[in-house]
Amino acid sequence: MKTTFLTIKKNSIFAVLLCILAIGVFCGAYFPIKANATPKPVHTIVIDAGHGGKDGGAVGRTTGVTESELNLKYSLALKNICQQYGFNVVLTRSDMNGLYSPFASNKKRSEMEKRKEIIDKTNPDLVVSIHMNSFTSSSAKGAQVFYADGNESGQALAQSVQTNLFKTTENARKTAKVGDYYILNCTKVAGILVECGYLTNPDEEVLLQQEKYINDFCYNLFCGVLLYFGF
Repeated sequence: MKTTFLTIKKNSIFAVLLCILAIGVFCGAYFPIKANATPKPVHTIVIDAGHGGKDGGAVGRTTGVTESELNLKYSLALKNICQQYGFNVVLTRSDMNGLYSPFASNKKRSEMEKRKEIIDKTNPDLVVSIHMNSFTSSSAKGAQVFYADGNESGQALAQSVQTNLFKTTENARKTAKVGDYYILNCTKVAGILVECGYLTNPDEEVLLQQEKYINDFCYNLFCGVLLYFGF
């Protein structure tokens, strides 16, 4: 496994934390820190767990695990890591329920409008939308990060995260791509959509459900976020 070394700015309130973070990436491990050791939040992140409720998203061919279930697990893991390092986090959903109004005639539209409402109300520094991928061929695998066309800050964030995942996570793609997704197009905020892996690939389907892999993946994703902020 390759490693990423973070450049720590002088007088940064994250100096001590990022030393720990760099060691964690080097060792391929996740080091939780005590709440009283974290600085006050300086960045706000909206973490969006895709799908939910009646919309389960992609389904694993071997185990039957749903995308909505895994999206939530990854989002909660990423939330925990972000908060431990002093970031303010807002979730679009924190359980398996859908965000759509039960009275909406078009529940998908209702759900997406609710996600936009949360982002607009929060006015975050960035948005990370978590998803699982699928494809007709079972050989497709690897994490892919997307950004909205024309959103320069989103592109910079996406490439920072993609590069770090490529260096630390097996089968992750090398280059971020433009993605035409509502969650990215509905805001001017720096936003990325992360397809963590393929539920249609038997090996990756099993791997994506392992707790250690979930924590490591989210940790490496977070390292990419830190690199985007310049820490």
